[in-house]
Amino acid sequence: MCAMSRSAARGVTLVELVVFIVIVGVAMAGVFAAFNTMTAASADPQVRKQMLAIAESLMEEIQLMPFTFCDPDDPAAPTATGTGDCATVEGLGAEGGETRYTTPQFDNVSDYHGFSMGPGIQDIGNNTITGLGGYSASVTITLAGLGSGVNAIAAADALLISITVTHSGQNPIQLDGYRTRYAPNSLP
Repeated sequence: MCAMSRSAARGVTLVELVVFIVIVGVAMAGVFAAFNTMTAASADPQVRKQMLAIAESLMEEIQLMPFTFCDPDDPAAPTATGTGDCATVEGLGAEGGETRYTTPQFDNVSDYHGFSMGPGIQDIGNNTITGLGGYSASVTITLAGLGSGVNAIAAADALLISITVTHSGQNPIQLDGYRTRYAPNSLP
């Protein structure tokens, strides 16, 4: 009986204790390394979210513009049923000195082709937005047919809008969207 109670009361040996400390130490070192990596990169998600917010804002601004056969300044724009009815056909890029900021302003989706801003982001009134000095944005618009067969939309009636936003030290974000000519004669 004496031998049995001695083994039941037995504690941890020095070797077992050292092995336990080494294992816990290695595990804690791994956990601290992971925390260090996460902490060092904690600002990155904020920058990425801001890049996406800039791209989404610019996309919404562009998609809300008219997509007409004629330049909206053309008298035939409200009634044109094709480019042959226009004195000034709406093409890719701005016409007649139009800009995003000053009169005459962009007045059609396709006017934004080739537009870029930065470093620094400005609102539509050309006011610099505080805190966005390190960001840049550029826009590319291309003709893009959609679908196939009976329900296809011709390339002349659909535009692919690509917005790329960059910030130093980050991979650029590209946001793509489409705008179709669903109401070619509607002007705001």
